[in-house]
Amino acid sequence: MRPLPTPAACLAAALVASAVVACSPVVGADDAPRADDTRAGAAVPSLADVTPLDDPRSWRGAVDVDLPDPDLDPVGPSPEPVLPARVTDVQGRDVVVRDVSRILALDVYGTLATTVFELGLGDHVVGRDVSSSFPEIADRPLVTHDGHALSAEAILDLDPTVVLTDTSLGPYDVVLQLRDAGVPVVVVDSHRGLDNLASLTEQVGDALGVPDAGRELGARLEQEAAQTSAAIGEVAPRDVTGRLRTVFLYVRGQAGVYYMFGEGSGADTLIEAAGGYDVAAEIGWRGMKPVTDEALVEAAPDVLLMMSKGLDSVGGVDGLLERFPALASTPAGENERVVAMDDDQVLSFGPRTSDVLDALAVALYAPDALAGRSGS
Repeated sequence: MRPLPTPAACLAAALVASAVVACSPVVGADDAPRADDTRAGAAVPSLADVTPLDDPRSWRGAVDVDLPDPDLDPVGPSPEPVLPARVTDVQGRDVVVRDVSRILALDVYGTLATTVFELGLGDHVVGRDVSSSFPEIADRPLVTHDGHALSAEAILDLDPTVVLTDTSLGPYDVVLQLRDAGVPVVVVDSHRGLDNLASLTEQVGDALGVPDAGRELGARLEQEAAQTSAAIGEVAPRDVTGRLRTVFLYVRGQAGVYYMFGEGSGADTLIEAAGGYDVAAEIGWRGMKPVTDEALVEAAPDVLLMMSKGLDSVGGVDGLLERFPALASTPAGENERVVAMDDDQVLSFGPRTSDVLDALAVALYAPDALAGRSGS
């Protein structure tokens, strides 16, 4: 029985569709970083070190956020896996992992690969997906093509001893093909959010025979996220009416893909955790659906949250306003207020959760601290 689509799977479908339909420098195969194409990003100050604007709604202009490559901090020295590891994955399949010398950890956000490195098993990773491009993994061969589609041939060529993935990448037939070839495939939770930071990390640790490291890392990520959330709570207005009304747009202009993410998409959790007010529930917008002018007007956002490549794909804020003229009648459109964050970071959660939340809160409430990367 095949798994039901999840929000992450729907996003993956949109990503793959945009890659296949379009042939441009902003989507598709050209999205794939080369082995020597690591992004340095730019440091974002801690929320504790900036002064929030007296009136965050007064800010005009776009802000681009691209965090530096992660500063990997494994929970300890390379652990000794206890094998065989016997797990029941999220699809209810009993999987036995006897060898973790050649690991592939693949998902649309790059979260799983980062987690494996943080568990201290990065030296065992033999390949990567397009979303995993931090320096420590950038020299490993890609096993995705046309953007975010799994390649069975590329995976099998690497002779993996275990594959960790979720339902955010497809086609699912590749998973079946790997199983038929005798490769242990462990399917973990595709949900990304604050509510499963520890459990997702533990699923990875259990599958790789390092359950203690998985629990330790999961607890650390929860603690870091809680500390950041507390700092955001000191800055964001306590009254929800004072928080910036925010919607998340996923676009790939060259492919004609324009979605607004609503309740249950993961974007709602992100917006609320970063101190914004997610408008989706107010207007009854669930999941991921093609955006309309009517929905944008009803949402009346103060700020739009987007992926950086998505904003680039429509020609920046001017192009977005041209595509959706109704935006001009919203506060976000009037002020050209957009927060664009690197595609591989914004919805990743996992080990980067604390950094992502901090950066988004700064972009919402102290955007002048990022003025060098803004259109103010």
